[in-house]
Amino acid sequence: MKKIDEKKSINKELRKNKKELANWRWIIRITLIAFTISIVFSLISQTVIPNVNIFIGLLILILFIGLGILFDIIGVAVQVADEKPFHSMNSRKIKGAKMAVLFKKNAEKVSSFCNDVVGDICGIISGTTGAILSLSLASSLHIDKFLSALFVTGLISAITIGGKAIGKSFAVNKSNYILYEFAKIVSDFYNKK
Repeated sequence: MKKIDEKKSINKELRKNKKELANWRWIIRITLIAFTISIVFSLISQTVIPNVNIFIGLLILILFIGLGILFDIIGVAVQVADEKPFHSMNSRKIKGAKMAVLFKKNAEKVSSFCNDVVGDICGIISGTTGAILSLSLASSLHIDKFLSALFVTGLISAITIGGKAIGKSFAVNKSNYILYEFAKIVSDFYNKK
């Protein structure tokens, strides 16, 4: 009896260590992914924005803000969606259902990627883009740089916070729909590989 208890204890400890190792791998992987995405987005922001007119720069800024809001919506939806309907859909081989189940089973990681990696990076890059735009705006309209920066910062904050507030409400109310549509899109790319 004592040997069985010892064996169970050893197996439990091994499972715990394996889980901790997998968790560290995830943390390292997501950190490297965040670093790479940040560099790419920052490169786009810092090389393109100074060389385009203000209107195109504003469109790029809105794209970064919109991308952050979109991924925030997806991250929240994955967290609150109900997994049961996707199991039923998966048993009927409905496109995207298998991916939705996978996302839901890994909701913590998917949400971390969507909200923390893409969402936060978009927030940071939109700030950088806004700073570059505010300098361009000040020079082209011959206004004070300080006032231009205040206006652009306020605009970015208002659009981001308002968009995320609306998006979170939408994500909670339509979580299964959002998760399913996102899973369908991802499964298109996943199945092509």
